Amino acid sequence: AKVNLPVAVLIWLMIIPMLIKIDFAALSQVKEHWRGIGVTLFINWAVKPFSMAALGWFFIGGVFRPYLPADQIDSYIAGLILLAAAPCTAMVFVWSNLSKGEPHFTLSQVALNDVIMVFAFAPIVGLLLGLSAITVPWETLLLSVALYIVIPVIIAQIVRRLVLARGGNAALSQLLSKLQPVSLVALLATLVLLFGFQGEQILAQPLIIAILAVPILIQVYFNAGLAYLLNRATGEAHCVAGPSALIGASNFFELAVAAAISLFGFNSGAALATVVGVLIEVPVMLSVVKIVNETKDWYERA
Repeated sequence: AKVNLPVAVLIWLMIIPMLIKIDFAALSQVKEHWRGIGVTLFINWAVKPFSMAALGWFFIGGVFRPYLPADQIDSYIAGLILLAAAPCTAMVFVWSNLSKGEPHFTLSQVALNDVIMVFAFAPIVGLLLGLSAITVPWETLLLSVALYIVIPVIIAQIVRRLVLARGGNAALSQLLSKLQPVSLVALLATLVLLFGFQGEQILAQPLIIAILAVPILIQVYFNAGLAYLLNRATGEAHCVAGPSALIGASNFFELAVAAAISLFGFNSGAALATVVGVLIEVPVMLSVVKIVNETKDWYERA
């Protein structure tokens, strides 16, 4: 199994501060918004990974194949699969707040997704890579789950409990505000490392970046729209439908980047595909927030 130690440290610094926000006691509130929870789980785990794989096969393996380096096609598809195999657990709090989402729903949904992710990420990735005729390095895949999901969650929850026990919510808020820049710096450092390896290719072949962005953009808007409409059809409140659509469309890009590097290496097409996901995540999700906010009156006329 291949693990890049500097990247592992950077990923931990990126996601542990965000995971400290998660209160697993919120799982007890799942039943309060069961329709929104059900819709989001359906989109996150039954639709999004498979729709991304299908889009990857169609666009990367078919439509745009003549414009891409033949030896990287499978790697690009693998990167897209990794990107969509797990929902975001951090930035969704920001998106939920911007869409005036119900905070208890967002918290309980993220906590539930984190639990499911521990057990579902590796099998989903393994299945979709296998269907893509890509060799699945199971040892490295399972190690990635342990390193980038299980251990960070355990560390984050230990820190959370210790801080709450000693200083309560005020101390926790103070810690989170101090750690926020750490996550950002770690993300930027990871991107610098990746661009150090891939920068020449990106600058020389911007068409590849544009091509990789196509399936990512389609799947974000498709999954967000489907979640939003399903919530409306089931009679869920707009304050739940908004964050449900945003969580449904989101990608856990930190995990995707780490897994792509561990499985395929810094110079791989998989790593490049996950970087494209990082680059377009913020503007695309902000556009989804805008759509959710501007369609509130239409939504509530149902």
